Amino acid sequence: MNARALAEAWRHAPTQRRVWALAAPMILSNLCEPLVTLVDSAVVGHLPHAHQLGAVAVGGSLFTLLAWAFGFLRMGTTGFAAQACGRADGAALRRVLLQSLLLGLLFALLLGLLALPFGEFALGLMQPSAALDALTREYFHTRLLGLPAVLAGYALIGWLLGTQNARAPLAMLLVTSLVNVALNLWFVLGLDWGVAGAARASAIAEWSGALLGLILARRALRQHPGRLPWGALRRWADWRPLLAVNRDIFLRSLLLQLAFFLITVQGARLGDATVAANALLLNGLLLTAHALDGLAHAVEALCGHAIGNRDRTALRRVLTVAGLWSLLASLGFALFFLVGGALFVRLQTDIPAVRELAETYLPYLAALPLIAVWSYLLDGLFVGATRAREMRDAMLLAVALALPLAWLLQGFGNHGLWLAFLAFMALRALVMGLFARRLLGEV
Repeated sequence: MNARALAEAWRHAPTQRRVWALAAPMILSNLCEPLVTLVDSAVVGHLPHAHQLGAVAVGGSLFTLLAWAFGFLRMGTTGFAAQACGRADGAALRRVLLQSLLLGLLFALLLGLLALPFGEFALGLMQPSAALDALTREYFHTRLLGLPAVLAGYALIGWLLGTQNARAPLAMLLVTSLVNVALNLWFVLGLDWGVAGAARASAIAEWSGALLGLILARRALRQHPGRLPWGALRRWADWRPLLAVNRDIFLRSLLLQLAFFLITVQGARLGDATVAANALLLNGLLLTAHALDGLAHAVEALCGHAIGNRDRTALRRVLTVAGLWSLLASLGFALFFLVGGALFVRLQTDIPAVRELAETYLPYLAALPLIAVWSYLLDGLFVGATRAREMRDAMLLAVALALPLAWLLQGFGNHGLWLAFLAFMALRALVMGLFARRLLGEV
């Protein structure tokens, strides 16, 4: 796209309005989502011992690895729902919603069987101290009670976003966050339940958000007339497209979570204070990613709608508007972490050793938004186009290129770990950009 076309797309007021009508509530929604783990860390971070905060960091990382690996339930659902909405196909919308909820239930049962041996294996790799090991197990096992609600929530949020309803996901995540904050303060500080109280608060909050999502999805269906095609649920051909996309997004998400997991493993080997400091910094990355993903979610819904309606001009306008706003937002986050990063760390913990270590590595956190923003945006394009294979292949290439670099940088300790992570995010964005050029040429 030349400069003139770029400027025309940026000045297109209807596209600006459509992007922000979805992005604004989704940014608020996404900022609420990581607050479940962030609130656990912040409340427990004001208890006296580093291993208590470390337990929430490690246990939360294990739970996140399991749950977020199944984030395809949101992304896969959004693309199909957006395209069905673009075709005004109410029957297809109902089928996609029910299929996604059923898959969520199935995967929750499967993960329930795998979670305990996975936790044993992961803690064996980390070799934590005895105190950290015991509290991590308690936190992780309690959080597993909320896993079915988390997976159902992914499916519901993806479907609601695909119908271009961004207010309902915001309501779900606000309820989850508010319930979690209130219960954390009560259970951890009021009842003195410690780390276990933080985990119980999170599980109850996740169920609250999922139940609200079911109510809101039922209301949303009234705006899209149609009947559920029960026969389609018995035909393999009607499941295959959703399963194929979900499979590829699953592999992509698993590899991404593996990168975060390796940071936790290596940090744990460097000591309790290091793993806790890295967790606080990754909370900053989560906040940044979820905020920037608000624009990516708008891209998912609007690009999927444009592709379903075969409108190439609308597709390019959406990418231009969302891309430039994403760049501006990433610059703002980088500046925030450079200037106010120490305050961000101090809000999360009172432990001097953890504070000092976290503040040492703040420049890496400040660089991350500028590097990672492009992969967030391009994820939105591929999800809306239901082209998950490219997302999977880009992640595979990025991991394959970054792992040897991470091995070479081991001698630099935690600095090497963060440099390898930055390189991984840059490689991911570069490869996705190459795939996106080819995709846009086909539309």
